Amino acid sequence: MTRPLPGAVVTPGGLPATTTATATYVFAVCHGCDPAVLTGLAGQAAGAPVRLLRFGSLEAVVQDVPAEMFSEEALRERLADRAELEHCARAHHAVVAAAAGRAPTLPLPLATLYLSDERARAALREDENRFRSVMGRIAGRVEWGVKVYAAPGRPPPTRPERTGPTTTAPTTTTLTATAPPETTSAARTGTRPGHAYLDRARGARRAREERQEAGLNAAASVDRALRDIAVAGRRLRSHDTGVTGAGRVQLLNAAYLVDEGREADLIGAVELLRTSPGYERVELEVTGPWVPYSFVDGGDLDADQ
Repeated sequence: MTRPLPGAVVTPGGLPATTTATATYVFAVCHGCDPAVLTGLAGQAAGAPVRLLRFGSLEAVVQDVPAEMFSEEALRERLADRAELEHCARAHHAVVAAAAGRAPTLPLPLATLYLSDERARAALREDENRFRSVMGRIAGRVEWGVKVYAAPGRPPPTRPERTGPTTTAPTTTTLTATAPPETTSAARTGTRPGHAYLDRARGARRAREERQEAGLNAAASVDRALRDIAVAGRRLRSHDTGVTGAGRVQLLNAAYLVDEGREADLIGAVELLRTSPGYERVELEVTGPWVPYSFVDGGDLDADQ
């Protein structure tokens, strides 16, 4: 996310109490955008046109939105709802993508708001030099997202399974195989069952640790390989299983800034990695191309965001 702009109110804050009927919502900053590409876009307020607001040598892509819908309380409630948050994010991205398709465009954070055009113009003007520098860095480049997940595996059992009086325990069930009960060291040496259980538990823990280490090593190799292709890379905060889904442990969540025309190189590198030895225990996911959201504030550095 970009750093907040002077005078801007960025989610989750919302607008302070105000008597104005409308506020100025800013989607992005661009240079030389054709206003025709914004025609018909719904933006964040149906019926209000998405338009350009000139400041200095640049333009902001803006829209008048009902101030009451973007007050501090109203915005907090709307964005706490997952469906509403997704709707707002998609609407925001649709406008940014339309502008970026025609001109160098720097996306601004969701719900960047000002009380009026005049306040927006004055605040944006203060950051004009930074905007121009960032647009120079991302012009002609796109963002690709790459995620690496630990491949789902069946963990070793930590206790005997009872399936009936005549059924013996399974001989091998996981990556760490155990011998049949009658040939285990416990049976041969007279080790107590409790010790055998602890041995199995330790073996299961070692197997999990080995899988985790192998997955992390594979994820690091993916990151190194793709940074050789990209202009810049950024490691983002990994999502927990509440977002990725039960059993999907995310080992890498990264974004790469890639020159237009090198998309095939990046995708080819990912496909090669997928079939290489040592990557059987991970899953790779690629998304893009995107407007370079992750690189508007110096994305050549890793970031936990």
